[in-house]
Amino acid sequence: MSRSLNIKGFTLIELLVAMLVFSLLAIAGYRGLQSVLDTRNHLDAETRKYQDLGQFFSRLEGQLAQASRRPAHLRDGREQSAFVGFASEAGELQDAQVLFTRGGGIDAAGGWVEPQRIGYRLRAHAIELLRWEYLDQAPNAEPKVDVVLQGVREFNLRYLSLSMVWEKQWAGSSINVPLPKAVEVSLLLDSGEKIIRVMDMP
Repeated sequence: MSRSLNIKGFTLIELLVAMLVFSLLAIAGYRGLQSVLDTRNHLDAETRKYQDLGQFFSRLEGQLAQASRRPAHLRDGREQSAFVGFASEAGELQDAQVLFTRGGGIDAAGGWVEPQRIGYRLRAHAIELLRWEYLDQAPNAEPKVDVVLQGVREFNLRYLSLSMVWEKQWAGSSINVPLPKAVEVSLLLDSGEKIIRVMDMP
């Protein structure tokens, strides 16, 4: 006795349609995953940027709060005012947009910190911190230079005088000029954001 088998499979067109649907779903899933990864990477970059900005402003504000009226002697023997601010970007290694004396005192570890000459400048889209070991510099003294903030297009400073007028420069060649009442720090980032902070002086 013969038995007929009724076996029904997929046609070629059905297989092609199924493969097309699967491919579309896979592409949509990949794009969705890539979008999530791009968003996370962007958020991570923004978080790092604002962490770096916070650390920069906190460091500068803390150092300005310790500013001293003690002048310094340059390596060529000339005396320089305790606080000096320039309008233009730095040129040579010794140059800085702002220079000041940070007074000595007790650090966080309980040790004594000697007074130090501090400087900041913008160079190659990065703000650099300059530190001289001694206020009265030897003829061959060079500052230690550290990059403290990257991705900066402009670094502008203004200084509030005792008569409550904002000045673009401070002290110059005068030795007995007092410290400014405050310093305005304006940053233009490579991303186009502009950030302004005003820091009180002692």
